[in-house]
Amino acid sequence: MADEFGTAETDAETDGGVRAYTIRLELVDDPGELLRALTPIAENGGNLLSIHHERGNITPRGHIPVEVDLECPPDRFDDVVDGLRDAGVNVIQAGAEHYGEEISIVLVGQLVKTGLSETLTRIEDETDAAVLDLSLATPDGTNAVSSARIRLAIDSGRSEKALTTIRSIGADTGLTVVEPLLGGETA
Repeated sequence: MADEFGTAETDAETDGGVRAYTIRLELVDDPGELLRALTPIAENGGNLLSIHHERGNITPRGHIPVEVDLECPPDRFDDVVDGLRDAGVNVIQAGAEHYGEEISIVLVGQLVKTGLSETLTRIEDETDAAVLDLSLATPDGTNAVSSARIRLAIDSGRSEKALTTIRSIGADTGLTVVEPLLGGETA
């Protein structure tokens, strides 16, 4: 069975005492990158079931999203993920790291000058969120004020903590954070 992101549930047991897992990766579009990502899986006891390489779809950081379905004994899964990270592969989601909430925010300011990629990396790293979608508007050029709408996947119950962290990142970078309406109250 799949969750709302289409990820196979990690507790689905297969024959032989192994379990099926899904790992989402972000790869640079260079020759050999997919092989570099698959090698640690095999070296750590993972058996590939399928690979969905979305070459025509680019992540906000300009990388290629790749979804790998594999099976391995439960006690080897952390070794597979650690092997990927040790090889320098950007692991976006692994196994049971399912996100239960989504929020959308808007950042306004000198996004290009302040380094949008670095800001996105900070948001992902410091909030344990994943950037699902990004829309950037620079109506007056890259040297002027621009805006970015960012849709984030966040662990259930952690939206307020994530927003607090994003506010801090905004203050550090001189960006205005336009927050989502979290309630359903009417005026």
